[in-house]
Formats: sequence, structure tokens, C-alpha cells
Amino acid sequence: MSTKVYDWVSHHANQTPDQLAMVDLYSERHFTYGDMELRTTKLANGLAQNMKVTKGDRIALLANNTTDYLEIEFACLKLGAVFVPLNWRLSLPELTYITSDCNPTVLIYEDIFRDAAEKISETSSIPEIIELSCSSSCVSTPYEALISQSDTTLIASDVTHDDLWVIMYTSGTTGRPKGAMITHGMTFWNSINLLTPHHLSRDMVNLCVLPLFHTGGLNCYCNPAVHLGGLNLIMRSFEAGEVLKLFQQGKYKISHFLAVPTVFLFMSQHPLFNETDFSTLKILGVGGAPVPKELQKLYMKRGLELLNGYGMTETSPSIAVSHLGQPETKLGSSGLPVLHADVVIADKNKKPVTDPNQVGEIWVKGPLVTPGYYNNSQANGDAFIDGWFRSGDAGYLDSDGYLYIVDRWKDMYISGGENVYPAEIENIIYKIPQVAEVAVIGIPDNQWGEVGEAVIVIKPEMQLSQEEVLDHCSKNLAKFKQPQKIRFIKEMPHNATGKILKRALRD
Repeated sequence: MSTKVYDWVSHHANQTPDQLAMVDLYSERHFTYGDMELRTTKLANGLAQNMKVTKGDRIALLANNTTDYLEIEFACLKLGAVFVPLNWRLSLPELTYITSDCNPTVLIYEDIFRDAAEKISETSSIPEIIELSCSSSCVSTPYEALISQSDTTLIASDVTHDDLWVIMYTSGTTGRPKGAMITHGMTFWNSINLLTPHHLSRDMVNLCVLPLFHTGGLNCYCNPAVHLGGLNLIMRSFEAGEVLKLFQQGKYKISHFLAVPTVFLFMSQHPLFNETDFSTLKILGVGGAPVPKELQKLYMKRGLELLNGYGMTETSPSIAVSHLGQPETKLGSSGLPVLHADVVIADKNKKPVTDPNQVGEIWVKGPLVTPGYYNNSQANGDAFIDGWFRSGDAGYLDSDGYLYIVDRWKDMYISGGENVYPAEIENIIYKIPQVAEVAVIGIPDNQWGEVGEAVIVIKPEMQLSQEEVLDHCSKNLAKFKQPQKIRFIKEMPHNATGKILKRALRD
């Protein structure tokens, strides 16, 4: 029998009701665990009674960062419903594909996304939509009305660690987003896996600047902080100067902060960086992309360790994490595999390697791994071998067990912490009539780490400009997926089987 799910918010509301649970830095709203328990209970009742939400139903959210994310997520826990946070950076066709795939019963949206939400709801036939506002004057919104008018007594659903809690859509190598199913157990074990190496505790104060529709924002360290009864400070969007001011003021005594390398780069380049007091900080976690060694050394001069880690949406997410006091000889590594996980390196024959420093595909097994992709049997068949989840990334374990990421096993590249899959962009560019062949590759960029370059062969006797390609992409792709450079060539390099040689294009 699977382990029963216990309500984290309810527990802390009983033990420490006056403990501050979350602060919305944009609206300046403050909520204790007592407040959070009351609001999540009433929200759950409102969804169940007014909108007939039952266990297993999907509830989608389209909004900027706000404390409402955590309210909706934990209302889903009480109902046994499934939370689907939507990436507001995606284009309307991309969002419509996702909602049509998971069929949410309710779509909750921020007022600034009203037009998009109405179109998504109509196209995907979503029965109920609810508007919220992230401003300080949000008391009159339908979302707040639903909470205020609902009962405070909840008949909780019977939920276990095997039940779904979140579906988080990731870009797919086939050009379509895939819904990674995240169970209650995965989220619990991720909190446990981060507990010791990243010094999590009830006293922790986590500043969240990463998007909460991403696993890094939601699960490192927001959900672990709720699990332990700590405090989450939610920032609407990252701004280097504002983050540095929060550290400097010391009002909240921020102890934990996780971001992508680009965020740390922007902070280091800000005029306030050298005068900021970082004394309350215990953990600076880095995810989404490998952190450059030179950036780590720059922060070392300020007495700070950037703790690089490796994870995936499909693994809730932490697979390996660095720790305080890690030897400087291990700079560039992603740290050691987490406690409750098996990690191996597999060769091209899909067999685990035995020698250290041998590069292969990273495979993962354990309670942190997704049961699969929602409504996608083909992707599930490709992702698992004998119970092992195939990461699609290439790396190696050294003789001390430290994990190093050396390349993408697939063709994915990372731009500003966002995973970008070339096949998705290529499918869009192929819709341009003049395009004979296209290949998208990641190229180095000082600001974003990597950006996309589209290499195109034009059909004979036809013409196509860079501006036309960029305009087409801007209408059909999220901004971070749009290629930054267009290169036209006469002939694409192929191997003997006809496959485009992307390595040759990079060279």
C-alpha cells in the first residue's frame, strides 16, 4: 500500500499558526501558516462545491509569480486534484496544445492574461475560468470572492504518494511539449534529498525569483520550505538591483536563493554587487545550466559558494547537488548524487559503464523519478529502460562519485536557464514555403549561455530574408525559443544515412 499524503500546511498551521509562511513582494501581501491553511481550505471547498472539482481533475494556472501559486498547489493537495502551472512565455498555440492535452476542469488566470485565457478556454473547451490579480488591490477579484465565500470545513480526499500532484510541461524533442507527471511522493523525496546538503530547516527564508511554472522555482526551494514550515518570499520577476537590495536590507534575513547562471551573472555586473551584505545567506544554488568556473570564482571573492546542481523536471528535480565546502578541484561538477537516488552512466549500447570518467548517458532510478509523461505512451517508451529513466544528457562520474555534465546527449540547448529543443523550432521554420532544409543549433552567448542559430537552405529559385524568418518565429514561438541568428547556406552537410551533421554546422 502506498504511503498516505499528509497535509504540510495543515500541520504547520496547527503547530505554528503565527509563523510567516509566504510574502508576495509585488503586492506586499503577507500570510502566516494559519492564513495559508484557511485560504487553501476555502479555495479547495470553493473549487469542489462551485466547480465540481474532484480527485484527479486538472487545475491550470496562467500567471506571473505570486503567492497564489502555492495556495492553488496546496488546495490541489487537499482535493487530490492535479496542478498544471502554465508557462506564460509560450505562444497561444503552444498553450492551447497543452490545455487540450491535459483537459483542465478549471483555468485560473492573472487579469493581464485575460484575452489569452478566454481564447485558450474556448479552444480547449475548459468548463470554468477564474480571474485573479497579483496587485495589492486584488480583494474584489473572482478568485478572492471564491475564497471568501466558501466553507472552512473540508472533507479531504484520500491521497497517496503515488497520486499525481503536478503536471509540468516541458519542451519535447519531437517538437511537442510533454507533460511530466509529478507525484506527491516525488515532491516529498526531493525535499528530503535537499535537506542535508542544502541545510534546509524551519528557520529557512527562501527568496524565489525563478518562474513558479518551472520545477526549479516550485521545487527548489519553495516546496521544501513549506514542508519544513519555513518562509517563502515570492518575487514577481527577477531584477538584479531589487534582489541585491533585499539582501542588503536584511529585513527578512534571506538564507536560501536558487537561480540560473544568467541571474548570478547579471547580479555580479550590477553596481550594488560589491557593496551588498550577503551575511545572512547560507545557500546559493545554481540550476538550469552548468555554472561557469569563472563566475564561481568571482563569487568566491565575496565569500560565497555557488552550489551547482543537476536535475530535471522528470526527477522532481534534484539528481545531484554540490555542498558547502566542496573541494575547489570539483569546480565545474554538479556535485554528488542525492541520497535517495540511483545514478549510473550508460554507454551507447545502453549498458552501465564501470570505469570512472567514462562519458555516457545519465540514467536515474528511485522515488524521485516520474511515472511517465501524461497521455504520451510513445515518449514513455523512449524514456525508460528496465526501470531506469534516460536523462538524454551526457556526463560522467569521477573516481570520487562527482557528476559532470559534458554535453547534451540529444540536441537540446539551454538559453537563460530554459531548455530549448531544436526540433520544435525546426518544425515551425519548415512551415515557411521557401525553406528546403533547416537545422537549429545552440551557439555560445555571453549573456544567455546559449542562443539558437537557424541554418537554412533555401529552395532553388526562391528568396528568403533573415527578417522574414525572424518575423515568422516571433509569431509562433515563445521569445526564448526564437533563434537569435539566421545563417543561409547552399548545401546542408549530411552523413551516409542522410542525417544532418549538426556537429559540422557548429564547427
